[in-house]
Formats: sequence, C-alpha cells, structure tokens
Amino acid sequence: MTSFDSSPQLNAWRALLALAVVFVMLATTGWTAVRHNKDNASPLQAALSAWERGSIDGRALPDADAPAGRLARFFASLDGHQRHRLAGRYPLAVGNMNGAPATLRYRANRIALGQARKVERERMHDKRLSPLGQQEAERRMKRFGVMMRPGRQVLAFDPMGSGRMAEVFGDLDKARRVSVVVPGVDTNVLTFERTFRKYSAPVGMAKSLYRAERAVSPRARTAVIAWADYTAPVGIGVDAATAMRAEDGATRLEALVRGLPGRTPVALYCHSYGSVVCGVAARNLPPRVTDIAVAGSPGMRADSASQLGTGARVWATRDGDDWIQDVPNMEFGGLGHGADPVAEGFGARVFSAAGARGHTGYFEPGTESLRNFAEIGTGSYHAVRCASGDGACRKNISGGAAA
Repeated sequence: MTSFDSSPQLNAWRALLALAVVFVMLATTGWTAVRHNKDNASPLQAALSAWERGSIDGRALPDADAPAGRLARFFASLDGHQRHRLAGRYPLAVGNMNGAPATLRYRANRIALGQARKVERERMHDKRLSPLGQQEAERRMKRFGVMMRPGRQVLAFDPMGSGRMAEVFGDLDKARRVSVVVPGVDTNVLTFERTFRKYSAPVGMAKSLYRAERAVSPRARTAVIAWADYTAPVGIGVDAATAMRAEDGATRLEALVRGLPGRTPVALYCHSYGSVVCGVAARNLPPRVTDIAVAGSPGMRADSASQLGTGARVWATRDGDDWIQDVPNMEFGGLGHGADPVAEGFGARVFSAAGARGHTGYFEPGTESLRNFAEIGTGSYHAVRCASGDGACRKNISGGAAA
C-alpha cells in the first residue's frame, strides 16, 4: 500500500467510514456495475481463447483453468521444443498459467512484454491520445523494457488496464522455502518498481526480504515473489474500504500458491490492503502456507486470528509512526476491515517493527520488521523479536502448521 501517507488522506478514509450507510446503498447500484464489468476483449482473454482452440502436434491443449497439477503433468509430457513453441505461440496464456514450469513462464512473459512494449511504442505517437495519455504510454513502454532485461524472472504479466505483474527472486524450483510479498493499494505495472522510495514498491520489498533471508540464514535456499497479480484499489476510494478487490485477489493468491512447484513451505507477507487479501484468502489456502505475516494492516476481515480458519501461524506488526493505527477498526455493511491484528485480543503473534518509519517502512534494511520477516521466512522462529520484549510471540511456536 503506497498512498495514504498524509492527514488529508486519513481524514478522507474516516469520512468514508462515516458515510457507511450511503455506500451500502450504492453497493446495489454503481458498485455492482463495476463488479460485473467483465472485459472479454483483454489481450489475456484473447490469448486464453486462442489456447482453448489450439493444439500441439495434433494433441489438444488442456483447459487453461484446469488444476495446476493437471497442467504441470501436461507440460511434463512435452519435450523442450514443444514447450517453447507453446510459449512463443501463446505467451500471455502460458506466462500466466499456474502449473506451467516457472522457467517457461519467464520465457513466455519476456515475449509477452516485448509484444506489449511494441503496442505502447505505437500508442506514444497516437494522435488520438491526449499528451497525458501519450506520456503514460511512454512510461509503460519503458517499464516493460526494464522488465525484459536479462535475469528478470517475471512469473505473471497482464498489460490490461493498470496492469498486473509478479516477479521471482531466487530459484523457485530449488527453493526449500518460498516467501510471497502481497502489496496494497495503488499497485500496478508502473508502481511495481520504484527508484525513489524503492522499499515501498513490490520489487523493492521482495528484493530486500530476499537479501535479508540470505543474511540471517546464508545456507537457506529461499525464493521470494513480488506478487502484484491482482487488481489493487486505487487511492482511498470505495474499493479500499471494502473487500471487493480483496475477494478477487484472494482467489488469485490461492491459485498462485497451489501452482507453485514442489511442496515447500510458503510464508505470506501482507502489507496494508494486502493483509485484507490475505485475510480473505486464509481459509482456502493449502496447508503448505505455514505463516501469514501482516504489517500496517487495516484489518483482515476477521475478529480474531482463529476466525481466519487457517492452520498457519498468524503474525502481525505495526510501527509507532504508522498512521493506519488511527483508522477505526470496524466493519459495518461491508465498510471497514474488522479487528486490529496487533490488538491483544486478536490473537496474532505480534513482533517488533523497531526502526521502521511510517506506513511503508517495514521492508527498509536495518529495521527489526525486515529482520523478523526474514527469520519467519527461513523458519528461524526462535530468533523473532516480539513487540512485547518478553518472547510472547514465540510461545508454543511448534504448534500450527509444520515448518
């Protein structure tokens, strides 16, 4: 979550909550129209439609939305040349297909990024666009070019609208533990990576966590995913005050986890509105998700950790300068996200965020929040520093999902 960093924005959030009745009434009109607006003309949908009609050497292709295990078996039955042909023929479809080999998805998405880059280059000179539209096209063209550089491992990419993206740091196939960073509002292809305030963007968060995990456990084989593969709310509007975007994001997050290779434990790091996504997803996540850690959370759509319906350990942190603490923890008529995860009664394992500053400082190098994230991600639970200073967050740490 990368906006919400000023008092006017905070006041606007409070105003949204105060107008709950009005918004609930709107839910049956305007919101419903947004919820059911399906754009079947998107490049990804076109690619999936082409996949459904396609074949490889006379062999029909499986449903793109088939279970990840079935898709994995299909790709395993092909030789390398056949897999590469499919990636070249249906890059967006293969690049977003849970169950396809990770390295094949990287290859497919590099092709898809190149195609999208050409589209944006043409839009830069499209006289039908306003100057602002042409500037945005240029920014997108440059972003796609950066993501195509050697060594980038793009696990998911959709250029439609504001765009969705996910990138892997480390070797996903050989990792013994996988960490997934789930960001909040204002996340799209243009904010996926930043030069200024880089640790507030998904790429900066994931890179920082990957380095920290290697620092606390040099021999650990980990991989970290910067996961911005859902349509996040924009600013502090209605979407950010409800679970509408989180519900779709939760479905996509569950599909990601189920499609990861092997049976390695998975830890989720959910920042701000991303914690709403994780809270909604928690009940349906597979047992391989051993830990869910939230930072700067407005709530997880639950009154307690036990209500999340997960066997994963639930962790929470918030620094003293985070303005999110002033947002009312409530849920009324769909507005708000429920109880405060760092409150004693919620039942999460509350750990220290010492050194973090503001709402977006949790992944900054040198902070205890980042160090604790890394200890959780490598399974070094005994080394986590609790917010209380008395070790309460490590109590009965062997319980819950297996590490």
